[in-house]
Amino acid sequence: MEIHELKAGFRKESGKGSARRLRKAGLIPAILYGPHREPIHLTVNSTVFTKLLRHKDENVFINLIIDERKKTDQIAIIKELQIDPISRRFLHVDFCEIDMEHEIVLDIPIHLTGTPKGTESGGELHHLKRDLKVSCLPAVLPEFIEVDVTGLGIGDAMKVQDLLRMEGVAFLDHDDTVIATVTSAKVPLHPVKEEEQEPSEQET
Repeated sequence: MEIHELKAGFRKESGKGSARRLRKAGLIPAILYGPHREPIHLTVNSTVFTKLLRHKDENVFINLIIDERKKTDQIAIIKELQIDPISRRFLHVDFCEIDMEHEIVLDIPIHLTGTPKGTESGGELHHLKRDLKVSCLPAVLPEFIEVDVTGLGIGDAMKVQDLLRMEGVAFLDHDDTVIATVTSAKVPLHPVKEEEQEPSEQET
């Protein structure tokens, strides 16, 4: 499990006006909460936070350095991330504390690998489930679940029950849930040309 350090500052004010001022100053309003603490209002540097998330999957473990002088830190994950739909700038971050001694439940991305043999016969691969719900200790949480679809022929399906189990990681989705399948390619429907239509019966 990779943990990324991120410095955070205390935020005394709240509200839309304060949040706008912080964003203009290059900061992102944030909050840290969890079962063992009262919510703490924080700020994180926008540029540093953006670089941290670049090319990362959804579940990123972050060690928040809240007070460098007192060495106050807390391992957390991003629970919610608000993004401006137009500028794509981060508007607010919700951090949730992680207890390394207790199991957590998260959705883990599924990465398909290989080329299904069915596609060589004209079939089409359909990736139906993009993530898998798992339960485990933070230390053994996988970044993603790799699924090899090389053996799938036309009409075959890869289900949760077919996945290789990982030590210490419980899959919570139903065994019959389909992750990927290969189907016959659809034949495009073309309008029938006039000359191809069957001749109608002539009147007598």
